[in-house]
Amino acid sequence: VQLVESGGGSVQAGGSLRLSCVGSGYTSARYFMAWFRQAPGKEREGVAAIYTLGGRTIYADSVKGRFTVSQGNAKNTLYLQMNSLKPEDTAMYYCAVEWFSGLGLSLDETRYRYWGQGTQVTVS
Repeated sequence: VQLVESGGGSVQAGGSLRLSCVGSGYTSARYFMAWFRQAPGKEREGVAAIYTLGGRTIYADSVKGRFTVSQGNAKNTLYLQMNSLKPEDTAMYYCAVEWFSGLGLSLDETRYRYWGQGTQVTVS
């Protein structure tokens, strides 16, 4: 399994960015995809997640109303549309995947086995 993120960059507060994540090496149609982020000196935190069969989503309270997670037409593609960005959104953003289980959709990083290398987002 390989996950490759892109779309990070530097933006002023109030601006927008769209992150992308393309997965390969798997064929399952039922899995969870999520975005996490880690700021310098802080623990990694869940941002948003989606269940690929049905499209159910969950968000961290800190990004609700500003970020939107979605799938591409190719179900192995994940997006994170980030609007009204704030300096506190500055972090390395990671894409993660885990196969479907009865445990349900989650923003707990321990529930995801496969991770991308990350893309940096800087808001000034």
